[in-house]
Amino acid sequence: MWARNWRYISWGSSRLWISPIRGVRRSLATLGSSGPRPVPLSYKLLDGQDALPPVVFLHGMFSNKNIFQAEAKTLAQQTGRKVLIMDARNHGESPHSPDCSYEAMSADLQALLQKLGLGPCVLIGHSMGGKTAMMVALQKPELVERLVSVDISPLVTPNMPDVFKIIRFMKYLNIPGDLSHSQAFKFLDEYLEPFVTDSSIRQYLFNSLVRIDGQYVWKVNGENLQQQKHQLLDTLQIQGVYPGHALFLRDTHSLFLPSSHYPKIKLLFPEVQFQNIPDSGHITHIKKPQEFMDSILSFLS
Repeated sequence: MWARNWRYISWGSSRLWISPIRGVRRSLATLGSSGPRPVPLSYKLLDGQDALPPVVFLHGMFSNKNIFQAEAKTLAQQTGRKVLIMDARNHGESPHSPDCSYEAMSADLQALLQKLGLGPCVLIGHSMGGKTAMMVALQKPELVERLVSVDISPLVTPNMPDVFKIIRFMKYLNIPGDLSHSQAFKFLDEYLEPFVTDSSIRQYLFNSLVRIDGQYVWKVNGENLQQQKHQLLDTLQIQGVYPGHALFLRDTHSLFLPSSHYPKIKLLFPEVQFQNIPDSGHITHIKKPQEFMDSILSFLS
């Protein structure tokens, strides 16, 4: 079984309320003092000026903090800000947990920000990370100076591709341990190409492959993610308003953030801007890295 191959693989303030929106329900995490117990996330913090709001990158599903290393370094150098990258629970070097909910991932991030004394922050989240960023912004708007969501909607998207099929391919992939990193990438690329035609997604997945004790393994707890598939794809279970500036980046023909969702998103994020990056696919920061950084830098300025 795939599970046996895992070696680790140890990756306030006032609230505004609006009328209920169909498909957006109040989170239990906002109703009581008790909530998900946070786990200690693995992270890397690039130093910068204390006077500027720090930037936090939140990766998508099946990835880890290293996916944003180049962007974090560029942002730190060009803006002088502190930049934080981290592994979400069940990813990279952060602990595994059977709870994959956005409430839990929001609690993890809030605990880390408190530990590091960071805030309010600019949250930049891709896909799963984008929904986590939205959850934090709606729960604790005072912690979020600005919000950037990359190709994801807070609402359920019926036509979204079945991203979880990737777990099946990851499960049965056996890369010889004697291959170099570049050889392993070529092996993975050729293996996945018939099933995952977008080369940027294949490159994105390779970010989570690591060699430990002579064996290539995935730094992702795919079984836990698979078990909570429907919760991860569902509408965010929260009701509220984030009054700060928000930027939603998307591919022009995105299946993850359809333009039909704009009216409901504007109710949650009234100061939102929508921006298309043509031909960027779902992995915007890999397929169109320069356009992605240009959009971020423009939004921050």
